[in-house]
Amino acid sequence: MFRSGWQGTVSLGFIAGALAAFLGLAVNAAGAASTGPDSTGSKAEKARIAAVTKPASDFSEAEKFEQNQGGAATVYKPLNTSIFSHPSGNMAFEKQLDFKVGDGIFRKIWVSAPSSTESSDGLGPLFNSRSCQGCHLKDGRGGPPAASEQAVSLFLRLSVPPQDEAQRTLLAKGEAALIGDPTYGTQLQNFAIQGHQPEGEMVVEYEEVPVTLADGEVVNLRRPTYSVANLKYGPMHPEIMLSPRVASPMIGLGLLEAIPEEDILAWADPDDKDGDGISGRPNRVWDSVKGGLSLGRFGWKAGQPTVHQQSANAFVGDIGISTPLVPASSGDCTPAQKACREAPTGDDALEGTEVTKQMMDLVTFYARNLGVPARRDVDDPKVLRGKQMFYESGCTACHRPKFVTARDFDGEEQAFQLIWPYTDLLLHDMGEGLADNRPEAQADGQEWRTPPLWGIGLTETVSGHTYFLHDARARNLLEAILWHGGEAEAAKQKVVEMSKADREALLAFLNSL
Repeated sequence: MFRSGWQGTVSLGFIAGALAAFLGLAVNAAGAASTGPDSTGSKAEKARIAAVTKPASDFSEAEKFEQNQGGAATVYKPLNTSIFSHPSGNMAFEKQLDFKVGDGIFRKIWVSAPSSTESSDGLGPLFNSRSCQGCHLKDGRGGPPAASEQAVSLFLRLSVPPQDEAQRTLLAKGEAALIGDPTYGTQLQNFAIQGHQPEGEMVVEYEEVPVTLADGEVVNLRRPTYSVANLKYGPMHPEIMLSPRVASPMIGLGLLEAIPEEDILAWADPDDKDGDGISGRPNRVWDSVKGGLSLGRFGWKAGQPTVHQQSANAFVGDIGISTPLVPASSGDCTPAQKACREAPTGDDALEGTEVTKQMMDLVTFYARNLGVPARRDVDDPKVLRGKQMFYESGCTACHRPKFVTARDFDGEEQAFQLIWPYTDLLLHDMGEGLADNRPEAQADGQEWRTPPLWGIGLTETVSGHTYFLHDARARNLLEAILWHGGEAEAAKQKVVEMSKADREALLAFLNSL
């Protein structure tokens, strides 16, 4: 079928029509399944969806449409550094200008205010990057800094335990996900504009941890320790909690947003009632548009409910740029950082923020529509064997292979698609080895959201490295697997006990995603 290194020319209309036929439904010209008068949410439709998303049991051949990881929105383009930067494959031509303008805002290099380039000023005063692209280079995965470099796509989140009843109430109601450091806020900014001092420097030290596999192979893992040096605004709170976060790939975000909430919650088992040792649970987080709690889907601990809110918070925290949703023109600066709070802003004269509503809508559209590349080698015998190992090891208990997105989702590119993200979007206890010991909303210090796996085999192609996990400690996929603990301990042990041939097949499967 589709071999690595080659992407055939495929009719998007054919894909959309075939997928719809597979679900037993009609398809409209835009590539999304049509909404019949009696079909939406019907018992018959739910039965078809349940049949389509049923876990695989036959590993002798690829499943139908398995290569189309993003449904009709799947991207068929040359496998090069730009493979994560294409629009949804089913996007209408007239919408592609909006996508390209959103891309321009995503790539925009912000400058300090005041500036003659008024639409691009307002950077910082404290920041981690001057652009969205700076962290998500080529829309891909970030990595750790080289020994002589300042971190850009890996940074430290900061918080402290609640200090008074008011803060405890905010956390209990969900109106705040955490309490930031009184001086340094919720994120360590290691860059600053002229006339200001960066907050400090992240320091990472590694300890080698050998793991011996059943066949005698020894894999050396890296256990990181994080600290902060050269603090410029005084000491941090004595109870400071540090959590490293690396930038995640941008592909498929709109499709994840389109998964029906009820389908995600149906997978949750917080009390492990079925006794399988897996107790995924949802994170409920504050939704600023809704003005209440919503299901968290984005971020390493599922701390944001929508692509729009995730993007707005990244503008403020990472670049120091205000948006209509988060109108903080001094970014993450706290009242203790007086000069930062009083610095000139680049606020638009009419709207009062540095990113206008139109700009925010365009960059959100862009982020929603970065397409998922097609699978490679789906019918290769080694990949099929690896897929079987993935299932038999229990990896699919958290890395749920497939969903059908909501029929009524407001993005037509994402609506009613069979997708293969390999995530349940739920929180899981991953054990002490991966714990950051820092709560976020309803996630505790050992819980992480299951990350999607689609596109993971193209990490080196796009980003030039193979660093994985929330802090990029794993230097390859095998190391990432061997760091799994907690609810994933049993699955990891099955990988440890595999023969070399089966382990290599498992890695071949992951690299085909």
